[in-house]
Amino acid sequence: MTDQELRSTLISRIDHLETTLQAACARVGRTRAEVQLVAVSKTVSARVRRIMREMGITDFGESRPQVLWSKAEEIADVNWHLIGHLQRNKIERTAPLLHLMHTLDSTRLATSLNEEQLRKSRPPLSVIIEVNLTRESNKGGFSPEEVPPLGEFLASLPGIRIAGFMTMAAYSDNPESSRSTFAELRQLRDAMQQSWGNRFDLSQLSMGMSNDYAVAVEEGATLIRPGTTLFNGLESE
Repeated sequence: MTDQELRSTLISRIDHLETTLQAACARVGRTRAEVQLVAVSKTVSARVRRIMREMGITDFGESRPQVLWSKAEEIADVNWHLIGHLQRNKIERTAPLLHLMHTLDSTRLATSLNEEQLRKSRPPLSVIIEVNLTRESNKGGFSPEEVPPLGEFLASLPGIRIAGFMTMAAYSDNPESSRSTFAELRQLRDAMQQSWGNRFDLSQLSMGMSNDYAVAVEEGATLIRPGTTLFNGLESE
């Protein structure tokens, strides 16, 4: 596939996503500007990512820190989002590259991130608390019951900035089956805004992937993480 053909394919897919996204916003009285697209590039080639960046896509999501390291070296002027688990021994190399971390999933990780930012005299790292609302064993994150007591602890960590909450719904061919999970995350966020007071800006809700991002937007998502709908079948590394 030539660069021109690849660009044409990506334009068509982004146009479809944008049409769906704008319709979802309109159905619930939101504006398109309230939702940030984070393109989950994972295994696609450097050429695909380069063309996406040339087309104006500035935010990319990666689930593996090692892959993020290499990609950050090859493409400039990009906001990198970590959407997978971060092991503590990879913090030192990963944290400086991140615009936003979507997967704060333990108090140990929060402590280690805080210590690294303070040790390097860096500004607070923006992080999102991952919540495992579906209680699936193969997913990370805090249980919803573990979230309310976190306020005091997180407020004591000046090296990180809590930006909101993230979740993944159980996969289904029917996007509507994700709605209750997304609504529960929004309700949890609203409750924490009340109980945690003004300690944090919890405005971000990271939820919705290729199969259910429209439903996520209807339920309040501010960050969506599509991958397959943009990159399926395109050349990989």
